[in-house]
Amino acid sequence: MTGTLNKVMLIGHTGDDVKMHYFEGGGSIGRFPLATNEVYTNKTTGQKVENTEWHNIVVRNKAAEICEKYLKKGDKVYIEGRIKTRKWQDDKGVERYSTEIQCTDFTFLTPKDATGSGSSSGAGYGQSQSQSQGQQQNEPQQKAPSSQPQSFTQEDEDDLPF
Repeated sequence: MTGTLNKVMLIGHTGDDVKMHYFEGGGSIGRFPLATNEVYTNKTTGQKVENTEWHNIVVRNKAAEICEKYLKKGDKVYIEGRIKTRKWQDDKGVERYSTEIQCTDFTFLTPKDATGSGSSSGAGYGQSQSQSQGQQQNEPQQKAPSSQPQSFTQEDEDDLPF
């Protein structure tokens, strides 16, 4: 095999609300932690063991704004993207590294009536590109909130002719 693949698929619970950062050119980035759990039984002791892994999720532009609006701490979400490691310097000049998941697609899995505000189902912002190719419209569809999982693909907002 000559090619390579950098693809991540996660289903977990958000550890905090989305933190937004806006840039001068109009772009934005949203960041939030995502917890995934592994549960197994220790064969020697017979005890149930649960391990939690934390992932740093990064979403950009319109996708970030949608996540900020609809994702709340504790919501269950499916994230698809790629792993990226950044190198940066802290306040003392020490080189640090951060491994992040650059989100390209997501689906809200928490039903809208399962949260206090009732708005974290994603409100059906848009559909993944594979679902919308047969549609006549070129703009993302706005739907009424539903309890069905909704997805958004980062590619929906890119490369539009207008």
